[in-house]
Amino acid sequence: MRHVALVLSIMVSLTGTLASTSWAQSGNIETIGIQGSQRIEPETIRTYLTVREGDPFDPVRIDRSLKNLFATGLFADVTISQQDTMLLVRVVENPIINRISVEGNRQVDDDEVMPEIQLRPRVVYTRTKVQQDVDKILELYRREGRFAARVEPKVIELPQNRVDVVFEVAEGPPTYVRTINFVGNEAFDDNELRETILTTEERWWRFFTSNDTYDPDRMNYDRELLRQHYLEEGYADFEVVSAVAELAPNRENFYMTFTVKEGPRYRLDEVNLEITVDDLPRETLEAAVIPQVGDWYNGKQLEDTIEAVSDAAGIAGYAFVEVRPRLRRNPEEQTISVVFEVAQGPRVFIERVDVQGNNRTLENVVRREILLVEGDAFNAAKVRRSKARLENLGFFKENTVEIESTPSDVYPDRTILTAKVEEQNTGELSFGVGYSSATGALFDIGYRERNLLGRGQDLRVNFSIAQQQSQVNLGFTEPYFLNRRLAAGADLFASRTDYQSESGFTQKNYGGSTRIGFSYNEYLFQRFSYQLLWTSLTGLDNATSQFVREQAGTAITSQVSTTVVYDRRNNVIDPSSGFYLSLTGDLAGLGGNERFVRGSAAAAFYAEPLDGWIFSATTSGTYIVGLGEEVKIYQRSQMGGFTLRGYSDFGASPRDATTGDAIGGDWMVTANFELRIPLGLSPEAGIKTYLFNDWGVIGPPTDLKQRGIAILDSRAIRGAVGIGVEWTSVLPITVDYSPLIINAQSFDRVSRFRVNFGTRF
Repeated sequence: MRHVALVLSIMVSLTGTLASTSWAQSGNIETIGIQGSQRIEPETIRTYLTVREGDPFDPVRIDRSLKNLFATGLFADVTISQQDTMLLVRVVENPIINRISVEGNRQVDDDEVMPEIQLRPRVVYTRTKVQQDVDKILELYRREGRFAARVEPKVIELPQNRVDVVFEVAEGPPTYVRTINFVGNEAFDDNELRETILTTEERWWRFFTSNDTYDPDRMNYDRELLRQHYLEEGYADFEVVSAVAELAPNRENFYMTFTVKEGPRYRLDEVNLEITVDDLPRETLEAAVIPQVGDWYNGKQLEDTIEAVSDAAGIAGYAFVEVRPRLRRNPEEQTISVVFEVAQGPRVFIERVDVQGNNRTLENVVRREILLVEGDAFNAAKVRRSKARLENLGFFKENTVEIESTPSDVYPDRTILTAKVEEQNTGELSFGVGYSSATGALFDIGYRERNLLGRGQDLRVNFSIAQQQSQVNLGFTEPYFLNRRLAAGADLFASRTDYQSESGFTQKNYGGSTRIGFSYNEYLFQRFSYQLLWTSLTGLDNATSQFVREQAGTAITSQVSTTVVYDRRNNVIDPSSGFYLSLTGDLAGLGGNERFVRGSAAAAFYAEPLDGWIFSATTSGTYIVGLGEEVKIYQRSQMGGFTLRGYSDFGASPRDATTGDAIGGDWMVTANFELRIPLGLSPEAGIKTYLFNDWGVIGPPTDLKQRGIAILDSRAIRGAVGIGVEWTSVLPITVDYSPLIINAQSFDRVSRFRVNFGTRF
């Protein structure tokens, strides 16, 4: 079938040649006869002819008519002959497609294939289109890394000149990338460059990724990743000379080779600003310049500086500013001078803002994240921040959010912003099983909808049951309460927790809370909340601490709280740089029968001194004071377990000297130092190893000591040093081992080994 076009061309030429030899050299066409037409009207066929009744038998024009009829794609065969004074046109019509199906496709669904092919039911069948569709299907499989795939079209003839078309697919095995080699690299070895690109070599543990199969589009992206890597390391003249992928004879493996030309590594010998905008304060822009003299050249820093200087000028009230870097290389000295030209740009205003692709999400949900409205001065920095805000919603597919600016057709100084999005599923139904050293075996089920009814609202329902703790939670959040940037919400919850082994009681909680929060800027956030809680202690006996037995029954807590957070981390989930600060205040006593005030503070710092080595330091502290009443045991601080690794849950807390039950403290301070160590494995393996050093100190319950209750306590600073492994796989596992326990007291309970594992599906 690959030679169909060539055969047709030969047929046309041959038919035209044979026909031209049979034309009479004189006489005119008196009639034109049409034979073989079934669906197509004879008059329609005549419209494609270049001759009419009364015209001479012109071989050239008749040959052109023949080609015109073949070009329509309506006919499988056409012949034109002379019968005395009649021009006879015989046609064989192409059949009509009745049905199209794809068989044997497991890796590529029908929903992916059908939009790509051009044949459709009730469309004229042609061999050319069939071959083109075969090529389209093969291209889909190549994108999936299956170059051994074969597609065989089968045609099933039906009555009334109809056919069924079946594409029979033999998918074959995946075509993996066996090796990735680099030629010409001296500054970085092959392993370092393999970590830079997206394509990976085939390994047994990469069963959840397709990056180890060959994709020509991905290889082109890898070229760009290599270029960016070298530019960030100072190689301003770097280029990828070639990128070649060779398919093995068995069509199951590819061998990729990147040939690079590194060039010299440059340092910056000059970094300057050249400002031609009147009254624009120079010191404001200088603070935004990132690279410094003596640094290695870094292309990413130049891009970041352009954005930062543009943002600084916009904040200063100069929206129409263009920043362009001017580079001057000195290959002999291997230095580069950089001058950022800051000039007045064209004055452009927003004519309108359009939104496209939001089939489910309401338009106002998208618009409220865009920082520009009709009539505003165009500001590239605000466009970038608007794009980031839309991406952070989590409603749209990764890397699909775009905000385009197109000039107005009416006004030369206006532009039209178009926010293009592609929605993704925002509902999550999850089941979980696992085990924790703290709660034992567990099972949970949850549902979450992050974009309820397309309004951007967040609804969460979760139920979990474990050996030591069971709970149910229902939460709702409105991120734009009263059409303002106020995050308001409410929660209902109930839980049952077994503390028999730690403190000799079982705790049951029922309650709810309301909350509202707002941002002062992109980094500073404050939240206010109110909680009403019913708590009962059960399962107490004579072996339980007297202090705990006195608290049997139900208590009502009416509590107002506020939290202020300043967060400058580069990533909230998995930070590698930055810091955050948090302050919380709680006041109970506005109703209910508990009276206390509590303050808490937390801070964290993250840094990456070496590539892949991430250091973190976190600290937290809390202090509670009863207002005319004793503080309940479940409101006090308990040290150990997650708050101090190397010790059991509540293992380093003050204890009743008689029963040994943990009764908690009035205050507690903990500090954690952690160093993540790269193992040289691919990030896809999901294995993280870290060293940790935890410290903590807890203060005794003052009111109980004043009552003369015998308490085992110590303000000694406890510590532990250990190693941990986290494996993020189908079954996430975290294991901590603390071989060194520091300054443990005689009544403390040590737990050197902790394990948590579970999964959600």
